[in-house]
Amino acid sequence: MFDCLRSLTLTTAMGEVAYVTNDLRDSDPARPPLFFWHGFGGGSSRYEWSAVYPAFAAEYPLFALDLPGWGASEHRDQSYTVAGYVAHLLQCLDQLAQQPAVVITSSLTAAFVLQGAIAHPQRFRGLILTCPTGLSDFGQDYRQTPLAQIARQPYVDIAFYRLGVANALSVQSFMANQQFARSSRISPEMVATYTAVAQSAGAEFAALAFVRGDLCCDLSRFLPHLTVPTYIVWGEQAKLPPMAVGQRLAQLNPEAIRAFDVIPEVGFTPQLECPAVMIGLMDRYLGELLASP
Repeated sequence: MFDCLRSLTLTTAMGEVAYVTNDLRDSDPARPPLFFWHGFGGGSSRYEWSAVYPAFAAEYPLFALDLPGWGASEHRDQSYTVAGYVAHLLQCLDQLAQQPAVVITSSLTAAFVLQGAIAHPQRFRGLILTCPTGLSDFGQDYRQTPLAQIARQPYVDIAFYRLGVANALSVQSFMANQQFARSSRISPEMVATYTAVAQSAGAEFAALAFVRGDLCCDLSRFLPHLTVPTYIVWGEQAKLPPMAVGQRLAQLNPEAIRAFDVIPEVGFTPQLECPAVMIGLMDRYLGELLASP
């Protein structure tokens, strides 16, 4: 199935972005294009969804993209902001999709997608989100945390990134202690891939904007305005953020949020930790969206 995927680039206002697509132009027009975007964190890239999106390549047009500043996309030394990323996501949909799309994404990127879906609902057929967070939900201020304050110190920030993020030991430790519920599910390939991305030239620009808190927002303030059908998946053992926060967010808009499914004994990236379960849930969600008028 991987044979039908090819790598391309797209020119955007935030730089060249890399993505893979199946270029499925003769598919059933009733089947919407699927857009996969990864979340934020040291070494993040579309690899996060690489065990999931091939399962849908035979039936849906799909696009799995690296965000600007991440993965194989361009790493510009520029200002990385919430508004910039929201505009970028919408620009990609405009340039690549011929019809309303289903967007599949996670964590902080989900917060940006939600803002785009609220502002331009006509561009979205549905949303499938894993552990969505603005990192400052319900009035919490991530920027006051010790980690964010360290990352705002000149010179200290670069040393922090190189020593605390961009090396295999740090990646392995973060995955084992924060990202995964079971460290036995962490493969050497995962650690090597995240480490290589974190060490790529210019990777610190976007990563430090994230760690400083430049990209935080409060999902609870705008989630009630969502109208696009949305499905949320949460890892029971997720810490960033915990499931209780997700449940509070889902309760803000039960009309738009069609499902809130919890996967037992999983952390905040179920798409990496248990991709087969994620594929099964997505297949169900997509079936419901196709059955909707």
